[in-house]
Amino acid sequence: MTASRLAAACALDLLLGDPEWFPHPVRGFGYLTSAGERSLRRFTRGPGSEFLAGAGLTVAVASAGWVMGRPKSVVWQVLLAWTALAIRSLLTEAHAVIRALEADDLDLARLRLARIVGRDTAHLDESEISRAVIETLAESACDGIVAPLFWLVAGGVPCAMAYKAINTLDSMIGHPEPPYRYFGRFAARADDAANFIPARLTAAGIVVAAKLRGGKIWLRDGNKHASPNAGQSEAAMGGALGVRLGGANTYDGVRHDSPLLNPEGHPASARDTRRALTLVAVVSGIACGIAILFLAGRRRR
Repeated sequence: MTASRLAAACALDLLLGDPEWFPHPVRGFGYLTSAGERSLRRFTRGPGSEFLAGAGLTVAVASAGWVMGRPKSVVWQVLLAWTALAIRSLLTEAHAVIRALEADDLDLARLRLARIVGRDTAHLDESEISRAVIETLAESACDGIVAPLFWLVAGGVPCAMAYKAINTLDSMIGHPEPPYRYFGRFAARADDAANFIPARLTAAGIVVAAKLRGGKIWLRDGNKHASPNAGQSEAAMGGALGVRLGGANTYDGVRHDSPLLNPEGHPASARDTRRALTLVAVVSGIACGIAILFLAGRRRR
């Protein structure tokens, strides 16, 4: 990956986002995951075989992503690097929820929120909607911005595509509950490993964007989350905004409790979501700038 190609990819993402008409690779990874699961499930007879089948599926889909990124065509490389990023789409979707909150249209806010979160949204009040937006912005700043940039710099487009494949696998099968407790375990651990460094870079970026606010909360609460990575950026964001994150969420009607991050903070509000959006926009700029400068410096050396 070169600095000029990455700059072009970042520009395309900021200009176009993720248009529905474009054949996004993540849809292909999703299809491969679904088809592979249907085929492999027929041969599973217990936890051990489920784990092996899920591991094989993860390696196969991630390998397909890596192979997809191998062609050296400049156009191909720039297009795939563009699809690896999700800066504009994240900011646009979050902004739609924020505008509905600011207009006191909770029904629309819940509807728009359901597009970007997995939790149930129909019962959420303004504070819980705000918390969901802030947590999603913090976590997705890693998955959709910093981590793809990290892998584009570290290993080029093949590594970035493999990362997107692993991230897709984790979102589809990397769940601790049945029927994925064993089948999706390898995918979940692979995603944890792929995001380990980017998650901490994202948290550091949030602290820097907030003018060094939130660092103590990040270091204190970042490891409280069940995920070794999601809690890093969320704790940093909670500290930067002075808000309380974490707590109870429901998924398909089932309640899940997570530890509170920055428990002494105030409940999230619509105003806090606007500040979180600004922080993620600044983190995006910092991350893109550093990645491009790093590639430019490496090429000169």
